[in-house]
Amino acid sequence: MDMKRDYYEDIELFSSGTILFWTVVLLVALFAAPLILSNYHAYLFNLIMVHVIVAVGLNILVGSTGQIALGHAGFFAIGAYATVLLMTELSIPFFAALIIAAFISAFFGFILGLPALRLEGPYLAIATLAFGLAIMHIIGHVELFGGRQGLMAPALNIGIPQLGLDWEICSEKGKYYLILSITILMTLFAVNILKTKAGRAFVAIRDSDIAAEVIGINLTIYKTLAFAVSAFYAGVAGGLFAFVLGFFDPFTFHLILSIIFLVMVVVGGLGSVMGSITGAVLITYLMYDLFKNVDEIPVVGDLMVAVSEQWLTVTGMDNFSMIGLGLVMIGIIIFEPLGIFGAWIRVKKYWKTWPF
Repeated sequence: MDMKRDYYEDIELFSSGTILFWTVVLLVALFAAPLILSNYHAYLFNLIMVHVIVAVGLNILVGSTGQIALGHAGFFAIGAYATVLLMTELSIPFFAALIIAAFISAFFGFILGLPALRLEGPYLAIATLAFGLAIMHIIGHVELFGGRQGLMAPALNIGIPQLGLDWEICSEKGKYYLILSITILMTLFAVNILKTKAGRAFVAIRDSDIAAEVIGINLTIYKTLAFAVSAFYAGVAGGLFAFVLGFFDPFTFHLILSIIFLVMVVVGGLGSVMGSITGAVLITYLMYDLFKNVDEIPVVGDLMVAVSEQWLTVTGMDNFSMIGLGLVMIGIIIFEPLGIFGAWIRVKKYWKTWPF
């Protein structure tokens, strides 16, 4: 058992030289990846990193604070629409528009956090679910938001055009570096916030909100703050997602998307930033690459095609993506309830004690 003897040991970013070394290796690999990636794989990595931001933020709410939420597709949509409209309608530069959109999402997160003061468990989940559905339908019926036709994202200019400073990013690999930089910053912020007074309050509320209130933690402030921070992350991710896709409509942010975000957190490991990252990477890869091209998997692909032609509809192959996702989640819950992060802890303990 590792005993911490100093407060600075608890807040330090790298607890050992080994962790620092492998972190540097990972960062070098990530920044060098576009040199060998195709445009498709650069797009896939962009999508993965956007989902990592959402999952890390959602884990602050669900894993660290214990508040169940099924409406994050709504915050995701707010971030996407607000970023694009601020840039196109008000001519606000990209970074300013992204931050403002994230704060708009955080405001709605704060409002949605108010019912959390009286609701728990499935009742809170239903309330957040209703929010996500409401946002999707409101956006679809307002002409400013493009109605059901959706919106086209403008050119990704990360400069300040109003001052004559243009820096337009057109390629997927250029977007990759932008999204990677933002993802690293958001991840570092999440790691640090969980070590602050607010982060400790979140964990205390998760363990027992009654005990937390008894020791002086203001439930009103910290429950709504957890929703706001989580929504802020979803808003940032939504703004980036708009430029990854280029075009989106209200039905892009459907109910299943909120459930998929929650699946990422559960599969990765509740209460762990690293678990959120690994869960988002795995689920996004399975959904948007492996399961989407299930017919190309050796042996298994031919079997799935035969099953689809025999018992499913012509478009039945698309169902295997959701079936596979469900089986992965069931397997994780049955065999490793702590998620991928729990499996990593087991492996690390095994090698620390090997061969004894």
